[in-house]
Amino acid sequence: MNLEDRVQALLTEALGVYRDSPRATAWLRGHLARLAEPVRVAVAGAPLAGKSTVVSALVGEEFAPRAAFTWYRDGPQPRAQAGPHEVPVVRRDGKVFVEAPTADRVVVDWPSRSLRDVVVIDAPSGAPVEQVYGEADAVLYLTRHLHTADLHYLQAAHDHPIARATPVGTVLVLARADEIGGGRIDALSSAKQIARRYRREPRIRPLCQNVVAVAGLLAVAARTLRDDEFAALAALASLPRAELDDHLLSADRFVGEDFPVRLASPVRQRLLDRFGLFGVRLTSTLVRQGFDTQVKLTGQLVQRSGLGELRDSIGQYFTERREVLKARSALLGLDVVLRAEPRPAARALVAAVERVLASAHDFRELRLLAALQGGRTRLPAELDAEAARLVGGLGTSLPARLGMEHEPTPGEARQGVLEALGRWREQAANPALDQAQRRAAEVVVRSCEGMLAALA
Repeated sequence: MNLEDRVQALLTEALGVYRDSPRATAWLRGHLARLAEPVRVAVAGAPLAGKSTVVSALVGEEFAPRAAFTWYRDGPQPRAQAGPHEVPVVRRDGKVFVEAPTADRVVVDWPSRSLRDVVVIDAPSGAPVEQVYGEADAVLYLTRHLHTADLHYLQAAHDHPIARATPVGTVLVLARADEIGGGRIDALSSAKQIARRYRREPRIRPLCQNVVAVAGLLAVAARTLRDDEFAALAALASLPRAELDDHLLSADRFVGEDFPVRLASPVRQRLLDRFGLFGVRLTSTLVRQGFDTQVKLTGQLVQRSGLGELRDSIGQYFTERREVLKARSALLGLDVVLRAEPRPAARALVAAVERVLASAHDFRELRLLAALQGGRTRLPAELDAEAARLVGGLGTSLPARLGMEHEPTPGEARQGVLEALGRWREQAANPALDQAQRRAAEVVVRSCEGMLAALA
């Protein structure tokens, strides 16, 4: 029985135990239904971190910000609901507005390929960490500069016993990356260097799976670039570089009346609102460098904005681990009922949850990854990096686990798995390693055996 089946069986058993409690029954049925959904990814963070902008970039449509929980999921046509009531969805000045000013929760159905594997939740600033991590299976936590309050928030997400036993589900996003260094042309490169440094910091590594720098405004513009905007950018790029750069020293100069190209001031203001001063400077440079079609430019902007790396991280750490993330959320939900309404008949369920957490290999992989990332378990030399890779630290696909950049043939895959299995069986019995290191090697051995069984 796989992990999802085991957790589903536990929820079904709990429904029998709590059949006389309407509140517990409704809660458990909700978590049972949630197992079949796509991964829920919440976008959370401090005020002005750019959450709604990143949500818009992920969905591929520019949505007006809302001060409430807003869920975005794939649907055949645009529609929105606040509770049981449908609410208007209108477009004004290029933005989509969901007109439900008093609702504290809105669900938006939107036709988007980006939403086929995830449900994106725009969490309001100030939402309790327990609520954000309770409603979502995974979290993108946004911050402009990492402060002590951000670290406390991420640490609080690991306070629950089940969360500590299954440490997974957060990617840290350095948002508004184009503003670093005063918006210089190399701002995104600087932001990416900061993100790489954060990944190595001992206080940050145990709290998240990755750190990514994203220029949200640029990412949204890339996903929603219109023909008239591209034409305006091309006109800017036709100017002599020194002349254009002189007018890009400030927003006032860019929208001023003495601008040398026949672009009306409202058009330039619209470009400034959509791209920011940094974005206008970058896009005009890219057009001048040969990215002179709309398709070429948008592809380049998606990568340079950090959106491509962010989507890769969501795939690698969230959607590829859908089963374990869903199981983790279900166990957290079941634990809520077991703690709120303890009863003798539920003691067997408490023991069963503990057995699943201790024995399920998916969770053992996650615990080993967290221990390796946090430095609590250290393996000699190159074994440390190989162990993290084999248990899915760089992705759970077979090529990712084996460190292969191409799709291997069945023979190549089998040979790679057998070589890794032999190496790690030796380490599991290596007397030079301490007990914790040998236990880590045993987890890697089990991962290799799982790969071999999948090939068979």
